[in-house]
Amino acid sequence: MKRNKSKKLYIKAQELIPGGVNSPVRAFKSVNSLPLFIAKASGSKIWDVDGNKFIEYVMSWGPLILGHSNPEVISAVKNVLKNGTSYGAPTEIEVKMAELINKMMPSVELVRMVNSGTEATMSAIRLARAYTGRKKIIKFEGCYHGHADSFLVKAGSGATTLGIPSSPGVPDEIASLTLNAKYNDIESVQKLIDENKGEIACIIVEPVAGNMGVVLPRNDFLKKLREICDREKIVLIFDEVITGFRLAPGGAQEYFGVEADLTTLGKIIGGGFPVGAYGGKKEIMELVAPSGPVYQAGTLSGNPIAMTAGYTTLKILYEKRKTLYKQLEHKARTLAENFKDIADKNGVKVQVNQIGSMLTVFFNDYEVYDYESALRSDVKKFAMFFNSMLENGVYLPPSQFEAMFLSSAHTDDDIEKTIKAFEISIRNLKA
Repeated sequence: MKRNKSKKLYIKAQELIPGGVNSPVRAFKSVNSLPLFIAKASGSKIWDVDGNKFIEYVMSWGPLILGHSNPEVISAVKNVLKNGTSYGAPTEIEVKMAELINKMMPSVELVRMVNSGTEATMSAIRLARAYTGRKKIIKFEGCYHGHADSFLVKAGSGATTLGIPSSPGVPDEIASLTLNAKYNDIESVQKLIDENKGEIACIIVEPVAGNMGVVLPRNDFLKKLREICDREKIVLIFDEVITGFRLAPGGAQEYFGVEADLTTLGKIIGGGFPVGAYGGKKEIMELVAPSGPVYQAGTLSGNPIAMTAGYTTLKILYEKRKTLYKQLEHKARTLAENFKDIADKNGVKVQVNQIGSMLTVFFNDYEVYDYESALRSDVKKFAMFFNSMLENGVYLPPSQFEAMFLSSAHTDDDIEKTIKAFEISIRNLKA
């Protein structure tokens, strides 16, 4: 596989951009490789600047549930572009978008559009603090909620990939207000609450962790969080930036039957454009300016391009909800089951965590159910596996601690070719 153009671009990029990339995991450092620079994409395929073609499972890290360059989304965006890109004023599409989000996710009674998942989570905890009059928050080890100061304490995603447990530049005073519990360990949550009685404003959680690899909630973990928050008058925030509209039309809240007080959204609701949102109970959201005193604003919030792409995507998901989610689940489960069978037959220890259209192959001897168990994974073996898959035409997330995402554009042929590439790659690990 040729990478000459990508290599030249990366060398040039490092002279102009920190590390040569605009988001750390793209540098391919954890897989001991050079990043690919992408030229174009369509459906389930992506092409780099050297002309290499891949079946890909990054899907822009989750937003492209309909695949790359979906014709309906592209057409809608082209039509709205004729009228301008941004006005800094309200538009009809914002109202339609909010209405559709509420229809699909009823717990979001009021919603505020922002420009990224980080902005959404940052705004949500500020709102929770204002609503409760408390300062401290509880998050979970390995869960990633963006790069705001309050969240960069034992964070997941690129922080785990690069082995950064917390970030320089975050003041101790701010970090001290963030308490870390163990994912899937309800006793660790209760212990923190007991030690900080009456001081916890909110608990924020990825209902399915996607940033230490895919880690599923177990033993009614989410329902027990809901019960604790009700009892202690703590705001429960579901970070559904990844799971929102991916696991089900109503996200993880529909999938598991547990409603949050506040929900943060992103990725899919932008249809491939930068977007985020936070919303929830009316009595809480009415505190947001201009209705209330909690200030938050954004020049490009709710811009017509992102809203049109997101609305078109959600509309398709809603209209096809009875079949699309079952098809996605079937494709992902087919991959997961075949991956596990092939690895077992070849004597390679893996754990395959899968839910809906998300999955992660952990090179791990043990069940992966929290941050600590995820970190037991063999990252060197994953790096060899990743590069072998790439050589065999399959582009995976370049980190052991990220999720593979499927789209409705992935065909049965894609699934078959991916399984064959997996078998070759697993055998290469034994060689």
